[in-house]
Amino acid sequence: MDEEKLDVAVERLKEKFSDIDFQPSVFRGLTTVTMPKNKIFEVMQFLRDDPACSFNMLTDLLGVDWLAKGKKPRFEVIYNLNSLDRKARLRVKVKVDEADLKVPSVVGIWKAADWHERECYDMFGIIFDGHPELKRIFMPDDYKDFPLRKDFPLRGYED
Repeated sequence: MDEEKLDVAVERLKEKFSDIDFQPSVFRGLTTVTMPKNKIFEVMQFLRDDPACSFNMLTDLLGVDWLAKGKKPRFEVIYNLNSLDRKARLRVKVKVDEADLKVPSVVGIWKAADWHERECYDMFGIIFDGHPELKRIFMPDDYKDFPLRKDFPLRGYED
């Protein structure tokens, strides 16, 4: 563990969800928690509603493809949270296996997740279960590929 201090939210998460193996780390003052994807909705709801955490803003949600680095599982979804009350930030990561590209949607917690989840779906093919209208926003509806995947050809596929 780095010498920097973990955010108080990590201790609260460990207390509330003792069955989850949170893997906390700190880099340049930002606490990151890596956790299993199946509990993401419950954890995010807790992080928003618990007064000690109070992460009332989802500032970003993004996908990462680790194909070039050879990491397993291949994909991650990263959530960047902000507590306006505490002036604190937290990054939450979930790993997503290529064989099961489904992650629970957090649109029910933060409406801001709507377009972020749609973009992640459109560019990486990660499916957000429970999303109210998961459809492409950049690529045509009938487009079959996902342009931000590392195995996508630089100039696109030939017709």
